[in-house]
Amino acid sequence: MAGNRRTFFERLTGAVAVADDYEFDEERHIPVSHTGKGAARVAEIPEEDPAEGQLAVDVYQTPSHIIVKTMVAGVKPEDLDVSITRDMVTIKGKRERQVETNDQDHFFQELYWGAFSRTILLPQEVEVEGAEAVEKHGLLMIKLPKIDKSRQAKLKVKSS
Repeated sequence: MAGNRRTFFERLTGAVAVADDYEFDEERHIPVSHTGKGAARVAEIPEEDPAEGQLAVDVYQTPSHIIVKTMVAGVKPEDLDVSITRDMVTIKGKRERQVETNDQDHFFQELYWGAFSRTILLPQEVEVEGAEAVEKHGLLMIKLPKIDKSRQAKLKVKSS
């Protein structure tokens, strides 16, 4: 998590990231941080970034590819923006809310609506030209071919 930016999961569930130096006060059900002479203070909840949510992703590798998977249910493929460089992938989009009822008629409102993005630094360089992105049943899968640094090519020297 970069800075105080909340993850998509934290925004979705209302969870709060707790740093390693925090402990949990069982009586008050809150995280606390110990500072100096044994004094305890309540953990500061990070400011919510109202601009956009952050996607949860799975990133793994096969012998020849790096695979990125994320759920984008409710977003049309043409409304997704996937940008790739040799060492980074950025996924952006917006989940539009269809207003069907008044807010007071809701019993639960847990789904995330609005803009979202995620930038992933890749563990190794990939071939941008060979990348593929496929969405099926709300699951976006990005397949990135790894650069084979051991591959060699022979060049024929021409005479001029």
